[in-house]
Amino acid sequence: MHPALSATAIAGVAETIGPYIRHTPVVAADLADFGLPALPIRLKLELLQYAGSFKTRGAFSNLLTRTVPPTGVVAASGGNHGAAVAYAARRLGMPANIFVPTISSPAKLERIRSYGAHVHVVGERYADALAESEKFASASGALPVHAFEQIETLLGQGTLGREIEQDCPDIDTLFVAVGGGGLIGGIAAWYAGRVRIVAVEPEGSPTLFNAFAAGRPVDSPTDGIAADSLAPKRVGELMFPLAQAYVQKPVLVSDDDIRAAQQALWDGLRIVAEPGGAAAFAALLSGKYRPAAGERIAVLVCGGNTTAVSFS
Repeated sequence: MHPALSATAIAGVAETIGPYIRHTPVVAADLADFGLPALPIRLKLELLQYAGSFKTRGAFSNLLTRTVPPTGVVAASGGNHGAAVAYAARRLGMPANIFVPTISSPAKLERIRSYGAHVHVVGERYADALAESEKFASASGALPVHAFEQIETLLGQGTLGREIEQDCPDIDTLFVAVGGGGLIGGIAAWYAGRVRIVAVEPEGSPTLFNAFAAGRPVDSPTDGIAADSLAPKRVGELMFPLAQAYVQKPVLVSDDDIRAAQQALWDGLRIVAEPGGAAAFAALLSGKYRPAAGERIAVLVCGGNTTAVSFS
C-alpha cells in the first residue's frame, strides 16, 4: 500500500477541504420498512454533497493541495467526477475542461455545464474520454485530475470514511458501491480493517470482482444501468492493495436490483438516488447480502445526479 494513503494524511486533507464541502446527513431506517426482516440501518446521504456526489471531496483535495497552472484543470468522467471538478474549479476561480463519454446522462452533462466548464463529449465509454483528456493535458499544460488513480483523489474520498465514523461510530459493516475504486479505496485507507467494508458492483461491470479473481486489476465489461458511474474498465492500481487488505469480496447486483433499490429509496424515504448511488443498498434489498442478527449496518448513498423520480 502506498505510504501516503494514511489516516493521518486523510485527517489533514479533511481539515483542508472542510470549508468547501458539506458534512452530509445520516438517516435512520429499518429493513422492515422495505419488506425485509427487521434490522435498523443507517444511510449516509452523500448524494446531498455539493455537485451531487462524493466526488467533490476528491476534487477539492486535488485543487487545494496540488499546483494548478493558469490553464487550469482537466478531467475525464462518466459525469460525477466531471461535475465535482467543474464545481471545485468554479469555486476556486480556475478554468476546467471536462471530457465525458456519450453514455453520460443528460442530468450529469447539464450539471457540468452549469458550473461553467468546457465540456467535450467524446467516445462511448469512460476509457475513451480519459484518453482524449490525456491528449488535452499534454497539449495545454492543464493539470489532470484523475477520478481514482491519484493519491489526492483517494485522500479526499477517504474523508468520507472519517465522517462516517464520526456519525456512526458503532457500525460493524459499511456498504460501498465500486467503480474505479477511489471511494472504497479511500474509505478502506481510513478504517484500515476496523469495520467490515462490503463492496457492491453491477453484474455488468464487475471491475473489483474480476480483479480479486485475477489477483490484480484487469479489464472488465463496462455495461449496465450504472455504466456512467460504476464502469471504468478496471479498478485503480493505487486502491487495489487497500481492497485486498480491507474490503470484502464484492457483491454483484443486477440492473433490476439497482432499479428496485432506487424505487425503494424513493418510496420509503423520498431519496432520489442515481443508479450508482443506489447500488450499495441494492445488495441488501435484493437479498444478495443477508445480514446477521444484530449486525450494525451503514449504507453509503453516494450520488444523486439524475432527473428520474419514477424508476419503474
